[in-house]
Amino acid sequence: MSVPTRLIDTHLHLVYRDSLVYPWLGSEPTLAAHDWTYELYAAEAHPLGVTDCLHMEVDVVEADIDREIEFIRDLAGGPVRHIRAAISNARPEHAGFAQQVERACADPFIRGFRRILHVVPDEVSRTRLFRENVGRLAGTGLTFDICVRPDQLGIAAELVDACPGVAFVLDHCGGGSASRPDLFATWKTALVELARRPGVVAKVSGVIGTVADGWTVDDLRPVVETTIEAFGWDRVVWGSDWPWSAQRASLTDWIEATWRLVESASETEREKLFHRNATRIYGIG
Repeated sequence: MSVPTRLIDTHLHLVYRDSLVYPWLGSEPTLAAHDWTYELYAAEAHPLGVTDCLHMEVDVVEADIDREIEFIRDLAGGPVRHIRAAISNARPEHAGFAQQVERACADPFIRGFRRILHVVPDEVSRTRLFRENVGRLAGTGLTFDICVRPDQLGIAAELVDACPGVAFVLDHCGGGSASRPDLFATWKTALVELARRPGVVAKVSGVIGTVADGWTVDDLRPVVETTIEAFGWDRVVWGSDWPWSAQRASLTDWIEATWRLVESASETEREKLFHRNATRIYGIG
């Protein structure tokens, strides 16, 4: 199997049930069956060339947002762990987000924030306070991850337009799925429109979760190739979305599939996707 010689995973989730509270876990019986630890991830990831990883918040209960960062920071201190930084959970709809940004600006371990928008009403990200708070990230070097359904890509574009100068990262190819041909064209149109905004980077991740069992690389190709074409090689990064992706395929399968999807690209283009862009955007490595 061909794999990258260097790979930065920009979307790793870790789940430690005895240390943090995950309010959504009860609706995910497969994930709730056991902890998803760094050691479990690393046993597969390190031999596959993963040299650095960025922990993505796991939507812990609001009271645990700061605790999650400290917990991951402690994990990252281990000598054989490759956790370089973290994206923090956030509530930009609350006035207290301003103080969270101030603390993050003084903490090099935090590289950005995420508020999952497909679990809240669309109106949340349209409020004046939410947009003003996200706008505070402009010029800080901190990113804001956008996690939306395909039908919410227009809302994502509204948020980007309302927050000039903020570095946005679109998770999971904007939720695109080739398994729904009736929705693919609508998703593509909205994705291309969002990609016209130079302040947005797309994350090639989460695609495995949108296809049926028995998928092939060609099932993933339309979404991945459309995303890369829309954003260009300078504005894409790679992520595992582990352990969500592990419900449908192994990390080995996803890395091999990604490699096959871009094997016709130049070495420089592949390096941009696999590590160069992440190094620039997040300061990893």
